[in-house]
Amino acid sequence: MFGAIDAIENNRPSRKKPIFPVNEQLRDYLTRFGREVHLPVSYSDLMRFNYTIPLKDKKGSTTSWETVSYDMREWNYLREGLVQIYAILKTEGDLSFINQLDVARIDFCYFGNSQPFRIRIINRFNDNYDHYYIKIADSSRIYGLELEHLLSPNRIRFYTNLNTLIEDHIPGVPGDLFIEQYMNNPNTNYIRLAKEFVKFNERCFVQLLGDMRSYNFVVNIIPDIEDFQYRIRAIDFDQQSYEGKKNLYLPQFFKENKPFVDSALEHLNKESIVQYQAEERTMMAFRLSSSRYQVKDLLDIMSKDTISQPDKIDQLKHELADHFNNPGLFLKAKTMGQVVKAQMKQTLRHNLLLVPRTKGTMGD
Repeated sequence: MFGAIDAIENNRPSRKKPIFPVNEQLRDYLTRFGREVHLPVSYSDLMRFNYTIPLKDKKGSTTSWETVSYDMREWNYLREGLVQIYAILKTEGDLSFINQLDVARIDFCYFGNSQPFRIRIINRFNDNYDHYYIKIADSSRIYGLELEHLLSPNRIRFYTNLNTLIEDHIPGVPGDLFIEQYMNNPNTNYIRLAKEFVKFNERCFVQLLGDMRSYNFVVNIIPDIEDFQYRIRAIDFDQQSYEGKKNLYLPQFFKENKPFVDSALEHLNKESIVQYQAEERTMMAFRLSSSRYQVKDLLDIMSKDTISQPDKIDQLKHELADHFNNPGLFLKAKTMGQVVKAQMKQTLRHNLLLVPRTKGTMGD
């Protein structure tokens, strides 16, 4: 499939995706698996800012972020709570070290669906800083975060509290900056990078994680024996199984990712691409097997939830049915969660047969 691409399409997801509330069943799941915790600051608390100042990058260019300001009483309240949230993310709520931490800055992004706040935490002793994000709790985004945590090679730290979602920062070089700064670097190992992009493409398609344009993922560069390895990680889960167009779930079809695609087609033959796709599906099958009951619980809840629109559900299930030539599996789906379950059955079925003790993993 990957090697057969002749052109990159000008794909665009929906301009505005609605926020889907967390229902009672998903809330119970989050509580049972330790994701729902008490947070001292909510998203609505952060919205009480007085004014904003455009934030510029190191080169002086305006970014999509704005630094927010609060009155002193509000700021003192927020600082204490935001440091406590950082402790919840990093040390399961151990507050013994928080006296050396402070909030350096709070940024707000008007761009995108989630309109997140980015919290910069600084160590007073050495000025080292870290970030995390506070957003409105959107159920489709939560499904994406949890599927990524369970099925990808990456662990995701996030928590919810009623209508608030907090996410740990995912470090790495943003894909668009990687293209600009590293793609033509003589030290870049194009074969290993191409292999990782193929695997990333496969993970997104199996999980139906959409809109992975270059600025929605990061590249980790990992020194290895005599060379480098690469890991591509999604950082934006707003478009988890919402869109109706199949190609929006395949990063290879976004024009923003064309340099990655061109590199893969230049340095990999068709047999290698098929091999790397099979490798990634096999690893996903092993992860699915080890967390099979939790994944089944999540997919059962997702299958009954509303996380997309009827026209998009109908379009996607028909496109996937045509793509895999399997209308019997996809066309009976009534919800987007059922489409995701059918997609995982279709793409991982063969690999699950090779993994011990997977009977009944995906449900009926």
